[in-house]
Amino acid sequence: MKKTDICTINNSKITFNNEVIFKTSAENFSDFAKEAYKSLELNYPKFHKMDNLSKLAFLASEIILKEEDHSRTALIFANRSSSLDTDFKYQESINSQENYFPSPAVFVYTLPNICVGEISIKHKMQTENAFFVLDEFDEQFLNNYSEQILQSGKADKVLCGWVELYQESYNAFVYLLTV
Repeated sequence: MKKTDICTINNSKITFNNEVIFKTSAENFSDFAKEAYKSLELNYPKFHKMDNLSKLAFLASEIILKEEDHSRTALIFANRSSSLDTDFKYQESINSQENYFPSPAVFVYTLPNICVGEISIKHKMQTENAFFVLDEFDEQFLNNYSEQILQSGKADKVLCGWVELYQESYNAFVYLLTV
């Protein structure tokens, strides 16, 4: 297996194959994501309805996947916080006595694998996908899992990554593996 492309997102910047392709002074993730989406000229209106974890995963994936055919690309992602950021927002909507309105639009994102689904839908991926919750980034684990998928013939490539987002702390390290 070989790593062909790498995208990192943290500290208000996006790096692709060691080259900074976007940087902003935005202090919070929501503003950063909006500015990145606009600057990168992405055209996927559903992006604006996604939770922040999905936006992070989507941005990193778009840098690597572009508009090529990825119907045979698998997705293997992981993080530490699962969907905790969105879970808290959903819980707040339940706890509020004055503004009680548990939003179905927020509830949808209370599972971390939804971000993998968003990417799969956009790129019409029809392969394996998984989202693991791990104590820390374990590249060896992700690579071993990906190698099994590639050897099985279920996919030609695997997009792997660590997409961690909780409150205003975010970090993405996403890479493409091929045979």
